[in-house]
Amino acid sequence: MRHDRVGARALPREVPARHAEALATAPPLGLLRSAGARFALIFAGTFVTAAIAFTAVLWWGTAGALDRQTDAAVRADALALSERWRDGGVSAVVEGIEDRLAADIENHAIYMLQAPDGRRVAGNLNQWPVAADAPGAWAYTTVQREGQPAEARLHDIVLEGGFRLLIGRDIDEKTRLRQLLGEGVAWSFGAAITFAIIGAWLMRGMLASRLRPAFATAASIAGGDLSHRVPLTGRHDEFDLLAATMNTMLDRIDRLMSGVRGVSDAIAHDLRTPIARARAKLEDALATAPDEAALKLAVEQGIADLDAISRVFQALLRIAEAEAGARRRAFAPFDLAPVLADAADIYGAAAEARGQVLDTRIPERLEIVGDRDLLLQAVANLLDNAVKFAPPDGHVLLAATLRPDGGAEVVVEDDGPGLAPADRARAGERFFRADAARTTPGSGLGLSLVQAVAHLHGGSLALGDAKPGRENPGLRVTLGLGPA
Repeated sequence: MRHDRVGARALPREVPARHAEALATAPPLGLLRSAGARFALIFAGTFVTAAIAFTAVLWWGTAGALDRQTDAAVRADALALSERWRDGGVSAVVEGIEDRLAADIENHAIYMLQAPDGRRVAGNLNQWPVAADAPGAWAYTTVQREGQPAEARLHDIVLEGGFRLLIGRDIDEKTRLRQLLGEGVAWSFGAAITFAIIGAWLMRGMLASRLRPAFATAASIAGGDLSHRVPLTGRHDEFDLLAATMNTMLDRIDRLMSGVRGVSDAIAHDLRTPIARARAKLEDALATAPDEAALKLAVEQGIADLDAISRVFQALLRIAEAEAGARRRAFAPFDLAPVLADAADIYGAAAEARGQVLDTRIPERLEIVGDRDLLLQAVANLLDNAVKFAPPDGHVLLAATLRPDGGAEVVVEDDGPGLAPADRARAGERFFRADAARTTPGSGLGLSLVQAVAHLHGGSLALGDAKPGRENPGLRVTLGLGPA
Protein backbone atom coordinates (compact mmCIF):
# COMPACT_ATOMS: atom_id res chain seq x y z
CA MET A 1 0.00 0.00 0.00
CA ARG A 2 1.29 3.48 -0.87
CA HIS A 3 0.15 6.72 0.82
CA ASP A 4 0.81 10.01 -1.03
CA ARG A 5 -0.14 13.05 1.06
CA VAL A 6 -0.69 16.30 -0.83
CA GLY A 7 -1.14 19.73 0.71
CA ALA A 8 -4.56 21.39 0.81
CA ARG A 9 -5.80 24.68 2.11
CA ALA A 10 -7.55 24.78 5.34
CA LEU A 11 -51.49 21.35 8.51
CA PRO A 12 -51.54 20.07 11.99
CA ARG A 13 -53.70 16.95 11.24
CA GLU A 14 -54.60 15.86 7.71
CA VAL A 15 -57.53 17.56 6.02
CA PRO A 16 -60.00 14.92 4.80
CA ALA A 17 -60.72 14.89 1.10
CA ARG A 18 -64.30 16.05 1.55
CA HIS A 19 -63.06 19.09 3.52
CA ALA A 20 -60.55 19.98 0.80
CA GLU A 21 -63.29 19.72 -1.83
CA ALA A 22 -65.55 21.90 0.30
CA LEU A 23 -62.83 24.56 0.54
CA ALA A 24 -62.28 24.43 -3.21
CA THR A 25 -65.96 24.97 -3.97
CA ALA A 26 -66.93 27.23 -1.04
CA PRO A 27 -70.01 29.38 -1.85
CA PRO A 28 -69.81 33.18 -1.76
CA LEU A 29 -71.90 33.19 1.44
CA GLY A 30 -68.87 31.94 3.38
CA LEU A 31 -66.82 35.04 2.58
CA LEU A 32 -65.73 35.82 6.12
CA ARG A 33 -64.30 32.32 6.50
CA SER A 34 -62.30 32.65 3.29
CA ALA A 35 -58.68 33.82 3.37
CA GLY A 36 -59.20 35.20 -0.13
CA ALA A 37 -62.13 37.27 1.13
CA ARG A 38 -60.05 38.59 4.01
CA PHE A 39 -57.28 39.60 1.61
CA ALA A 40 -59.90 41.24 -0.58
CA LEU A 41 -61.32 43.15 2.40
CA ILE A 42 -57.82 44.32 3.30
CA PHE A 43 -57.39 45.51 -0.28
CA ALA A 44 -60.75 47.28 -0.23
CA GLY A 45 -60.01 48.90 3.14
CA THR A 46 -56.61 50.06 1.92
CA PHE A 47 -58.12 51.43 -1.27
CA VAL A 48 -60.87 53.31 0.58
CA THR A 49 -58.39 54.64 3.16
CA ALA A 50 -56.19 55.90 0.34
CA ALA A 51 -59.23 57.53 -1.29
CA ILE A 52 -60.14 59.24 2.01
CA ALA A 53 -56.58 60.48 2.44
CA PHE A 54 -56.52 61.77 -1.13
CA THR A 55 -59.88 63.50 -0.62
CA ALA A 56 -58.67 65.11 2.59
CA VAL A 57 -55.57 66.42 0.85
CA LEU A 58 -57.66 67.65 -2.08
CA TRP A 59 -60.10 69.43 0.27
CA TRP A 60 -57.26 70.97 2.23
CA GLY A 61 -55.67 72.22 -0.97
CA THR A 62 -58.86 73.70 -2.47
CA ALA A 63 -61.70 74.59 -0.09
CA GLY A 64 -59.28 74.98 2.80
CA ALA A 65 -57.04 77.18 0.68
CA LEU A 66 -60.00 79.41 -0.20
CA ASP A 67 -60.87 79.84 3.48
CA ARG A 68 -57.27 80.55 4.40
CA GLN A 69 -56.98 83.05 1.55
CA THR A 70 -60.13 84.90 2.72
CA ASP A 71 -58.96 84.99 6.35
CA ALA A 72 -55.53 86.23 5.29
CA ALA A 73 -57.08 89.07 3.25
CA VAL A 74 -59.38 90.09 6.12
CA ARG A 75 -56.52 89.95 8.63
CA ALA A 76 -54.27 92.09 6.42
CA ASP A 77 -57.09 94.62 5.88
CA ALA A 78 -57.76 94.78 9.62
CA LEU A 79 -54.08 95.41 10.34
CA ALA A 80 -53.91 98.19 7.76
CA LEU A 81 -57.03 99.97 9.05
CA SER A 82 -55.83 99.64 12.65
CA GLU A 83 -52.65 101.42 11.61
CA ARG A 84 -54.75 104.15 10.00
CA TRP A 85 -56.72 104.54 13.24
CA ARG A 86 -53.53 105.04 15.25
CA ASP A 87 -52.20 107.54 12.68
CA GLY A 88 -55.31 109.58 11.84
CA GLY A 89 -58.23 108.52 13.98
CA VAL A 90 -61.81 108.26 12.77
CA SER A 91 -61.35 110.34 9.62
CA ALA A 92 -58.42 108.24 8.43
CA VAL A 93 -60.37 104.99 8.90
CA VAL A 94 -63.44 106.43 7.15
CA GLU A 95 -61.27 107.53 4.24
CA GLY A 96 -59.63 104.13 4.08
CA ILE A 97 -63.00 102.36 4.03
CA GLU A 98 -64.33 104.58 1.26
CA ASP A 99 -61.18 104.05 -0.80
CA ARG A 100 -61.44 100.28 -0.44
CA LEU A 101 -65.13 100.20 -1.36
CA ALA A 102 -64.46 102.36 -4.38
CA ALA A 103 -61.69 100.04 -5.53
CA ASP A 104 -63.74 96.85 -4.90
CA ILE A 105 -64.68 95.97 -8.47
CA GLU A 106 -65.86 92.46 -7.56
CA ASN A 107 -68.06 93.90 -4.78
CA HIS A 108 -66.81 91.39 -2.19
CA ALA A 109 -65.60 93.78 0.51
CA ILE A 110 -67.69 94.35 3.65
CA TYR A 111 -66.97 97.17 6.12
CA MET A 112 -68.75 98.90 8.97
CA LEU A 113 -67.37 101.45 11.45
CA GLN A 114 -69.66 101.81 14.46
CA ALA A 115 -69.58 104.69 16.96
CA PRO A 116 -69.79 104.07 20.72
CA ASP A 117 -73.53 104.93 20.64
CA GLY A 118 -74.19 102.24 17.97
CA ARG A 119 -74.43 104.67 15.07
CA ARG A 120 -72.96 103.57 11.72
CA VAL A 121 -70.12 105.93 10.80
CA ALA A 122 -68.97 104.30 7.52
CA GLY A 123 -69.24 101.12 5.51
CA ASN A 124 -71.69 99.24 3.30
CA LEU A 125 -73.66 97.37 6.00
CA ASN A 126 -76.94 98.73 7.33
CA GLN A 127 -76.63 97.22 10.82
CA TRP A 128 -74.18 95.33 12.94
CA PRO A 129 -74.63 91.50 12.58
CA VAL A 130 -75.65 89.68 15.73
CA ALA A 131 -73.19 86.80 15.05
CA ALA A 132 -70.24 89.24 15.13
CA ASP A 133 -71.22 90.93 18.37
CA ALA A 134 -68.33 89.53 20.42
CA PRO A 135 -65.28 91.82 20.38
CA GLY A 136 -62.42 90.34 18.33
CA ALA A 137 -64.59 87.46 17.08
CA TRP A 138 -64.50 85.69 13.70
CA ALA A 139 -67.86 84.64 12.29
CA TYR A 140 -69.65 83.13 9.31
CA THR A 141 -73.09 84.71 8.96
CA THR A 142 -75.66 86.12 6.54
CA VAL A 143 -75.66 89.91 6.29
CA GLN A 144 -77.86 92.47 4.52
CA ARG A 145 -75.63 94.36 2.13
CA GLU A 146 -77.24 97.04 -0.04
CA GLY A 147 -80.58 95.39 0.59
CA GLN A 148 -79.41 91.95 -0.52
CA PRO A 149 -78.59 88.96 1.75
CA ALA A 150 -75.06 87.64 1.41
CA GLU A 151 -72.92 84.98 3.09
CA ALA A 152 -69.93 86.67 4.72
CA ARG A 153 -66.79 85.96 6.66
CA LEU A 154 -66.48 88.69 9.33
CA HIS A 155 -63.90 89.89 11.85
CA ASP A 156 -64.64 92.39 14.65
CA ILE A 157 -61.97 94.84 15.88
CA VAL A 158 -62.36 97.03 18.98
CA LEU A 159 -60.79 100.50 18.53
CA GLU A 160 -59.96 103.18 21.06
CA GLY A 161 -62.75 105.36 22.37
CA GLY A 162 -65.42 102.66 22.11
CA PHE A 163 -65.41 102.49 18.30
CA ARG A 164 -65.75 99.08 16.64
CA LEU A 165 -64.67 98.10 13.15
CA LEU A 166 -66.20 95.17 11.24
CA ILE A 167 -64.23 93.83 8.26
CA GLY A 168 -65.42 91.01 6.06
CA ARG A 169 -65.70 89.41 2.63
CA ASP A 170 -68.66 88.19 0.64
CA ILE A 171 -68.09 84.42 0.24
CA ASP A 172 -71.20 83.51 -1.79
CA GLU A 173 -69.11 82.42 -4.78
CA LYS A 174 -66.68 80.53 -2.61
CA THR A 175 -69.55 78.83 -0.80
CA ARG A 176 -71.03 77.69 -4.11
CA LEU A 177 -67.60 76.51 -5.23
CA ARG A 178 -67.19 74.60 -1.95
CA GLN A 179 -70.60 72.97 -2.43
CA LEU A 180 -69.68 72.00 -5.98
CA LEU A 181 -66.38 70.63 -4.78
CA GLY A 182 -68.14 68.73 -1.98
CA GLU A 183 -70.52 67.14 -4.48
CA GLY A 184 -67.57 66.12 -6.64
CA VAL A 185 -65.79 64.64 -3.64
CA ALA A 186 -68.92 62.74 -2.64
CA TRP A 187 -69.32 61.30 -6.13
CA SER A 188 -65.62 60.44 -6.25
CA PHE A 189 -65.81 58.78 -2.86
CA GLY A 190 -68.81 56.75 -3.99
CA ALA A 191 -66.94 55.73 -7.13
CA ALA A 192 -63.92 54.76 -5.01
CA ILE A 193 -66.07 52.54 -2.79
CA THR A 194 -67.64 50.96 -5.88
CA PHE A 195 -64.26 50.27 -7.43
CA ALA A 196 -62.99 48.94 -4.09
CA ILE A 197 -65.89 46.48 -3.89
CA ILE A 198 -65.43 45.39 -7.51
CA GLY A 199 -61.67 45.07 -7.02
CA ALA A 200 -62.13 43.07 -3.82
CA TRP A 201 -64.57 40.74 -5.55
CA LEU A 202 -62.19 40.27 -8.50
CA MET A 203 -59.24 39.75 -6.17
CA ARG A 204 -61.08 37.08 -4.21
CA GLY A 205 -62.11 35.36 -7.43
CA MET A 206 -58.54 35.41 -8.74
CA LEU A 207 -57.16 34.00 -5.49
CA ALA A 208 -59.82 31.30 -5.43
CA SER A 209 -59.18 30.35 -9.07
CA ARG A 210 -55.41 30.19 -8.54
CA LEU A 211 -55.74 28.11 -5.36
CA ARG A 212 -58.48 25.80 -6.64
CA PRO A 213 -56.02 23.47 -8.48
CA ALA A 214 -54.02 23.12 -5.26
CA PHE A 215 -57.21 22.26 -3.36
CA ALA A 216 -58.19 19.71 -6.00
CA THR A 217 -54.72 18.15 -5.96
CA ALA A 218 -54.72 17.99 -2.15
CA ALA A 219 -58.14 16.32 -2.25
CA SER A 220 -56.89 13.74 -4.72
CA ILE A 221 -53.77 13.05 -2.68
CA ALA A 222 -55.86 12.73 0.49
CA GLY A 223 -58.00 10.24 -1.41
CA GLY A 224 -54.94 8.07 -2.04
CA ASP A 225 -54.06 9.05 -5.63
CA LEU A 226 -50.40 10.18 -5.49
CA SER A 227 -50.16 10.71 -9.25
CA HIS A 228 -51.90 14.13 -9.23
CA ARG A 229 -49.79 17.30 -9.43
CA VAL A 230 -50.64 21.00 -9.24
CA PRO A 231 -50.66 22.47 -12.78
CA LEU A 232 -48.31 25.40 -13.47
CA THR A 233 -49.47 28.49 -15.35
CA GLY A 234 -46.04 29.49 -16.64
CA ARG A 235 -46.27 32.96 -15.09
CA HIS A 236 -43.44 32.18 -12.63
CA ASP A 237 -45.23 34.05 -9.85
CA GLU A 238 -45.69 33.15 -6.18
CA PHE A 239 -48.50 30.71 -6.97
CA ASP A 240 -46.34 28.89 -9.50
CA LEU A 241 -43.56 28.78 -6.90
CA LEU A 242 -46.00 27.29 -4.38
CA ALA A 243 -47.24 24.79 -6.97
CA ALA A 244 -43.70 23.79 -7.95
CA THR A 245 -42.76 23.35 -4.29
CA MET A 246 -45.85 21.22 -3.68
CA ASN A 247 -45.07 19.13 -6.77
CA THR A 248 -41.49 18.62 -5.58
CA MET A 249 -42.81 17.54 -2.19
CA LEU A 250 -45.30 15.17 -3.81
CA ASP A 251 -42.59 13.73 -6.07
CA ARG A 252 -40.47 13.14 -2.99
CA ILE A 253 -43.36 11.46 -1.17
CA ASP A 254 -44.09 9.34 -4.24
CA ARG A 255 -40.44 8.26 -4.45
CA LEU A 256 -40.37 7.42 -0.76
CA MET A 257 -43.57 5.40 -1.07
CA SER A 258 -42.16 3.62 -4.11
CA GLY A 259 -38.97 3.00 -2.16
CA VAL A 260 -40.94 1.53 0.72
CA ARG A 261 -42.80 -0.75 -1.66
CA GLY A 262 -39.54 -1.66 -3.39
CA VAL A 263 -37.82 -2.41 -0.09
CA SER A 264 -40.74 -4.54 1.02
CA ASP A 265 -40.67 -6.48 -2.24
CA ALA A 266 -36.87 -6.79 -2.14
CA ILE A 267 -36.88 -8.01 1.46
CA ALA A 268 -39.56 -10.56 0.65
CA HIS A 269 -37.62 -11.72 -2.40
CA ASP A 270 -33.92 -11.42 -1.45
CA LEU A 271 -34.07 -12.32 2.23
CA ARG A 272 -36.44 -15.21 1.87
CA THR A 273 -33.71 -17.37 0.32
CA PRO A 274 -31.02 -16.94 3.03
CA ILE A 275 -33.62 -17.36 5.78
CA ALA A 276 -34.94 -20.53 4.17
CA ARG A 277 -31.36 -21.76 3.61
CA ALA A 278 -30.43 -21.18 7.25
CA ARG A 279 -33.58 -22.95 8.40
CA ALA A 280 -32.95 -25.88 6.06
CA LYS A 281 -29.38 -26.26 7.31
CA LEU A 282 -30.51 -26.30 10.90
CA GLU A 283 -33.29 -28.78 10.19
CA ASP A 284 -30.91 -31.01 8.23
CA ALA A 285 -28.34 -30.88 11.00
CA LEU A 286 -30.99 -31.65 13.62
CA ALA A 287 -32.13 -34.67 11.63
CA THR A 288 -28.86 -36.04 10.25
CA ALA A 289 -25.95 -34.77 12.38
CA PRO A 290 -23.86 -37.86 13.31
CA ASP A 291 -22.36 -36.29 16.41
CA GLU A 292 -22.28 -33.21 18.58
CA ALA A 293 -19.41 -31.62 16.65
CA ALA A 294 -21.32 -31.75 13.36
CA LEU A 295 -24.41 -30.33 15.05
CA LYS A 296 -22.32 -27.50 16.56
CA LEU A 297 -20.83 -26.70 13.13
CA ALA A 298 -24.29 -26.52 11.58
CA VAL A 299 -25.49 -24.22 14.36
CA GLU A 300 -22.47 -21.95 13.84
CA GLN A 301 -23.20 -21.78 10.10
CA GLY A 302 -26.83 -20.96 10.83
CA ILE A 303 -25.76 -18.18 13.23
CA ALA A 304 -23.43 -16.79 10.55
CA ASP A 305 -26.28 -16.77 8.04
CA LEU A 306 -28.56 -15.02 10.53
CA ASP A 307 -25.80 -12.47 11.29
CA ALA A 308 -25.58 -11.72 7.57
CA ILE A 309 -29.34 -11.19 7.47
CA SER A 310 -29.07 -8.94 10.54
CA ARG A 311 -26.39 -6.87 8.78
CA VAL A 312 -28.71 -6.44 5.83
CA PHE A 313 -31.46 -5.11 8.10
CA GLN A 314 -28.98 -2.78 9.81
CA ALA A 315 -27.90 -1.45 6.42
CA LEU A 316 -31.53 -0.90 5.46
CA LEU A 317 -32.09 0.96 8.73
CA ARG A 318 -29.07 3.20 8.12
CA ILE A 319 -30.29 3.94 4.58
CA ALA A 320 -33.77 4.78 5.85
CA GLU A 321 -32.36 7.09 8.54
CA ALA A 322 -30.12 8.86 6.02
CA GLU A 323 -32.92 9.31 3.50
CA ALA A 324 -35.28 10.63 6.17
CA GLY A 325 -32.66 13.11 7.43
CA ALA A 326 -32.86 11.70 10.95
CA ARG A 327 -29.07 11.51 11.20
CA ARG A 328 -28.56 15.26 10.70
CA ARG A 329 -28.65 15.71 14.46
CA ALA A 330 -25.22 14.01 14.51
CA PHE A 331 -23.71 16.62 12.16
CA ALA A 332 -20.63 18.38 13.52
CA PRO A 333 -17.47 20.00 12.14
CA PHE A 334 -14.61 17.50 11.76
CA ASP A 335 -11.54 16.74 9.66
CA LEU A 336 -12.38 14.18 6.95
CA ALA A 337 -8.71 13.47 6.11
CA PRO A 338 -8.03 11.16 9.12
CA VAL A 339 -11.30 9.33 8.43
CA LEU A 340 -10.21 8.61 4.86
CA ALA A 341 -6.76 7.56 6.08
CA ASP A 342 -8.33 5.11 8.57
CA ALA A 343 -10.51 3.59 5.85
CA ALA A 344 -7.45 3.30 3.58
CA ASP A 345 -5.48 1.54 6.35
CA ILE A 346 -8.29 -0.97 6.90
CA TYR A 347 -8.79 -1.84 3.24
CA GLY A 348 -5.11 -1.48 2.35
CA ALA A 349 -4.45 -4.74 4.15
CA ALA A 350 -7.22 -6.47 2.20
CA ALA A 351 -5.82 -5.07 -1.06
CA GLU A 352 -2.27 -6.29 -0.26
CA ALA A 353 -3.64 -9.73 0.53
CA ARG A 354 -5.03 -9.84 -3.03
CA GLY A 355 -1.85 -8.46 -4.56
CA GLN A 356 -3.43 -5.09 -5.24
CA VAL A 357 -2.09 -1.59 -4.68
CA LEU A 358 -4.18 1.00 -2.84
CA ASP A 359 -2.99 4.58 -3.49
CA THR A 360 -4.27 7.59 -1.59
CA ARG A 361 -4.26 11.27 -2.46
CA ILE A 362 -5.63 12.90 0.64
CA PRO A 363 -4.99 16.53 1.65
CA GLU A 364 -3.43 17.28 5.03
CA ARG A 365 -6.73 18.76 6.28
CA LEU A 366 -10.25 18.46 4.92
CA GLU A 367 -12.57 20.36 7.25
CA ILE A 368 -16.27 19.70 6.62
CA VAL A 369 -19.53 19.46 8.57
CA GLY A 370 -21.30 16.11 8.57
CA ASP A 371 -21.84 12.72 10.21
CA ARG A 372 -18.40 11.17 10.72
CA ASP A 373 -19.64 7.59 11.18
CA LEU A 374 -21.89 7.64 8.12
CA LEU A 375 -19.14 9.07 5.92
CA LEU A 376 -16.70 6.44 7.17
CA GLN A 377 -19.27 3.73 6.35
CA ALA A 378 -19.85 5.22 2.87
CA VAL A 379 -16.12 5.38 2.04
CA ALA A 380 -15.67 1.86 3.41
CA ASN A 381 -18.43 0.61 1.11
CA LEU A 382 -16.75 2.21 -1.90
CA LEU A 383 -13.33 0.77 -1.03
CA ASP A 384 -14.86 -2.65 -0.36
CA ASN A 385 -16.44 -2.67 -3.81
CA ALA A 386 -13.22 -1.45 -5.45
CA VAL A 387 -11.07 -4.11 -3.79
CA LYS A 388 -13.69 -6.77 -4.50
CA PHE A 389 -13.98 -6.08 -8.25
CA ALA A 390 -10.40 -5.06 -9.07
CA PRO A 391 -8.21 -7.87 -10.51
CA PRO A 392 -5.69 -9.60 -8.21
CA ASP A 393 -2.85 -7.42 -9.49
CA GLY A 394 -5.07 -4.36 -9.86
CA HIS A 395 -4.89 -0.80 -8.67
CA VAL A 396 -7.27 1.12 -6.40
CA LEU A 397 -7.19 4.89 -5.83
CA LEU A 398 -8.71 6.90 -2.98
CA ALA A 399 -8.54 10.68 -3.53
CA ALA A 400 -10.19 13.69 -1.94
CA THR A 401 -10.31 17.42 -2.68
CA LEU A 402 -11.87 20.50 -1.12
CA ARG A 403 -14.04 22.52 -3.52
CA PRO A 404 -13.97 26.33 -3.65
CA ASP A 405 -17.58 26.48 -2.44
CA GLY A 406 -16.66 24.75 0.83
CA GLY A 407 -17.85 21.29 -0.22
CA ALA A 408 -15.67 18.23 -0.75
CA GLU A 409 -15.28 15.38 -3.23
CA VAL A 410 -14.15 11.85 -2.48
CA VAL A 411 -13.14 9.72 -5.49
CA VAL A 412 -12.59 5.94 -5.52
CA GLU A 413 -11.26 4.29 -8.69
CA ASP A 414 -10.46 0.72 -9.64
CA ASP A 415 -9.37 -1.03 -12.83
CA GLY A 416 -11.94 -3.81 -12.72
CA PRO A 417 -14.66 -4.58 -15.31
CA GLY A 418 -16.66 -1.45 -14.45
CA LEU A 419 -20.42 -0.99 -14.88
CA ALA A 420 -22.47 -0.74 -18.03
CA PRO A 421 -24.37 2.58 -18.44
CA ALA A 422 -27.69 0.78 -17.92
CA ASP A 423 -26.41 -0.74 -14.66
CA ARG A 424 -25.05 2.63 -13.44
CA ALA A 425 -28.55 4.10 -13.63
CA ARG A 426 -29.78 1.43 -11.24
CA ALA A 427 -26.71 1.07 -9.05
CA GLY A 428 -28.29 3.14 -6.25
CA GLU A 429 -31.36 0.90 -6.01
CA ARG A 430 -31.63 -1.34 -2.98
CA PHE A 431 -30.61 -4.98 -3.57
CA PHE A 432 -29.66 -4.27 -7.19
CA ARG A 433 -26.69 -6.31 -8.38
CA ALA A 434 -25.24 -6.34 -11.88
CA ASP A 435 -24.93 -9.69 -13.65
CA ALA A 436 -21.15 -9.69 -13.19
CA ALA A 437 -21.59 -9.34 -9.42
CA ARG A 438 -24.00 -12.20 -8.90
CA THR A 439 -21.21 -14.58 -7.90
CA THR A 440 -19.51 -12.20 -5.44
CA PRO A 441 -20.54 -11.82 -1.80
CA GLY A 442 -22.81 -8.91 -0.99
CA SER A 443 -26.40 -7.78 -0.60
CA GLY A 444 -26.64 -4.97 -3.15
CA LEU A 445 -27.02 -2.28 -0.48
CA GLY A 446 -23.55 -0.69 -0.53
CA LEU A 447 -24.13 1.98 -3.18
CA SER A 448 -27.66 2.57 -1.89
CA LEU A 449 -26.19 3.61 1.45
CA VAL A 450 -23.52 5.77 -0.23
CA GLN A 451 -26.18 7.54 -2.29
CA ALA A 452 -28.36 8.16 0.79
CA VAL A 453 -25.34 9.56 2.68
CA ALA A 454 -24.51 11.86 -0.25
CA HIS A 455 -28.05 13.23 -0.35
CA LEU A 456 -28.07 13.67 3.43
CA HIS A 457 -24.95 15.84 3.12
CA GLY A 458 -26.41 17.91 0.29
CA GLY A 459 -24.24 16.21 -2.34
CA SER A 460 -24.48 13.60 -5.05
CA LEU A 461 -23.10 10.26 -6.23
CA ALA A 462 -21.68 9.99 -9.76
CA LEU A 463 -20.50 6.80 -11.51
CA GLY A 464 -18.29 6.66 -14.58
CA ASP A 465 -15.45 4.86 -16.31
CA ALA A 466 -12.06 5.20 -14.63
CA LYS A 467 -10.17 4.52 -17.88
CA PRO A 468 -12.57 5.01 -20.84
CA GLY A 469 -11.84 3.03 -24.00
CA ARG A 470 -10.23 0.02 -22.36
CA GLU A 471 -11.61 -3.49 -22.31
CA ASN A 472 -11.85 -3.24 -18.52
CA PRO A 473 -12.52 0.48 -18.04
CA GLY A 474 -12.83 0.19 -14.28
CA LEU A 475 -15.21 2.24 -12.21
CA ARG A 476 -14.80 5.80 -10.97
CA VAL A 477 -17.16 6.73 -8.10
CA THR A 478 -17.35 10.40 -7.07
CA LEU A 479 -18.98 11.13 -3.72
CA GLY A 480 -19.81 14.85 -3.64
CA LEU A 481 -20.50 16.53 -0.30
CA GLY A 482 -22.25 19.89 -0.23
CA PRO A 483 -20.97 22.89 1.72
CA ALA A 484 -22.07 23.31 5.33
